[in-house]
Amino acid sequence: MSDNRQMVLGTYNQKKRGELQRLMVPLGIELKTLEEFPAAIEVVEDGHSFAENAAKKATQQAVAIGQWVLAEDSGLCVDALKGAPGIYSARFSGDDATDEKNNDLLLEKLEGLPPEKRGAHYVCHIVLSNPQGEVVLQAEDKCHGRIITQRRGTHGFGYDPLFELREYHRTFGEMGPAIKGLISHRAKASRAFVEQLGAMLAKNPTLLAQ
Repeated sequence: MSDNRQMVLGTYNQKKRGELQRLMVPLGIELKTLEEFPAAIEVVEDGHSFAENAAKKATQQAVAIGQWVLAEDSGLCVDALKGAPGIYSARFSGDDATDEKNNDLLLEKLEGLPPEKRGAHYVCHIVLSNPQGEVVLQAEDKCHGRIITQRRGTHGFGYDPLFELREYHRTFGEMGPAIKGLISHRAKASRAFVEQLGAMLAKNPTLLAQ
């Protein structure tokens, strides 16, 4: 991998970095996380959509650390809950939310609903900001499924053990990273993003040079 093309993923989540890094390899881009940048700030995610939150995380962090920053906002939208938890997916169960608490609350709210009324979809919106805090690229995609009645599988994070893809009869929690890396909302949005980024770098190969 070339060591002079670099961007920062606006998160401390190493699992997210791992998923995205695999897609960046063909472009020779090293993806870092905020862990390596002491000047990183805590961005208040008070936008009204995944797109707004992703843009805030990318642009504000880019200015703070002086780097190209890739940020994404993603979450689970449940039909029976009118799209909730949506942009509040990570803190669905309150300020002290954990994956376990969020999953417990989701099961509680859907208790008694039959399979046909448990439809849901994941959304992922990705934004790239230059060091000046300007949005340069963005992409969004979704993955449709349903919420099952008990956890299955130990892979992934968030609501993955409860989110079943109907056509596979398996949850994200039961799928390894290789499979999820092909069919998830984040994977699809990332591929669309990487395609745009590749075209941009073809026109300006030194754009991300350090």
